Amino acid sequence: MVYLVLAASAVGAVVAAAMIVLVRRERRRSVSSPEARRIEAAATRGLRDARRQAHAYQHFSDSSGVSALRDRDSRS
Repeated sequence: MVYLVLAASAVGAVVAAAMIVLVRRERRRSVSSPEARRIEAAATRGLRDARRQAHAYQHFSDSSGVSALRDRDSRS
């Protein structure tokens, strides 16, 4: 029984510490200027496009190319 209480308190301490770190980090974020928000949106869009392009390259690199065509046609 004691081991169960110790294990539960250890898990609780780890979760509490992680939540404290996340809350502090979120509070430190200041209100962004319009220029900063525009840059962040452009960076996010760029990452999304790069991920999509890498996914397409992965499908077209297989030997037959059939899976890429099947995936492409199923989404439209």
